[in-house]
Amino acid sequence: MKIKILLAENQNIVREGLCSLISKQPDFELVGEAKNGRTAIDLANKLLPHIVIMNLQIPELNGVEAAKYINKNLPDIKVIVLTGYCDNRFVTEMVKAGARGYLDKDCSFNELIHAINVVLEDKFYLSPTVTGGVLKDYLKYLTGKNALPVDKLTPRERQVLRLIAEGKSMKQISSHLNLSVKTVEIHRRKVMDKLSINSLAELTKYAITEGLIPFDLQHPPFHQSHIYHHPLA
Repeated sequence: MKIKILLAENQNIVREGLCSLISKQPDFELVGEAKNGRTAIDLANKLLPHIVIMNLQIPELNGVEAAKYINKNLPDIKVIVLTGYCDNRFVTEMVKAGARGYLDKDCSFNELIHAINVVLEDKFYLSPTVTGGVLKDYLKYLTGKNALPVDKLTPRERQVLRLIAEGKSMKQISSHLNLSVKTVEIHRRKVMDKLSINSLAELTKYAITEGLIPFDLQHPPFHQSHIYHHPLA
């Protein structure tokens, strides 16, 4: 039986190249492709592939949220992340979301094939380029040296930080969180004080660097009408 693969990648040249390579493998069957997270979920529900190869930063519904949905509702499907974002926090978020593999886009196609075979054995696979950083962070955790400034933030302060980094105004955040504008401004000041940051631009840069966005943002529910059918399906 061939391994059924769904590819979720928004960059056209990358998606087309991977589709070509996957289609040439005698043991693989490319059943579909998606340009965003919502379509990926729609197709996963419809086509039930063995593997979903997913870019982390796909639009509409990012890789973390899409992986969470698949892990919860379609647990037999294995998600492999293929991305240029190899910061340890991104890796951690995706593993927590249920991804079984995490590869740097600089990897070879042979490594991707190897990762697919590994996760099909119900194991995890991390590219060598990210393994060292993950182990380093784990050792810091074991020795109690992993505390970061962002860990000082309350859940509400993290919400405010994410929304600021998303470009929302104080009024929009107020409406979104059902808080007064004054309360939102107090949270913003506390966040900036705790992180020792003096401008909104620096705050946004910090949120992106620490991997706080676009993860855990609120998304409207997806609709089956977004289904995109691959000609090979």
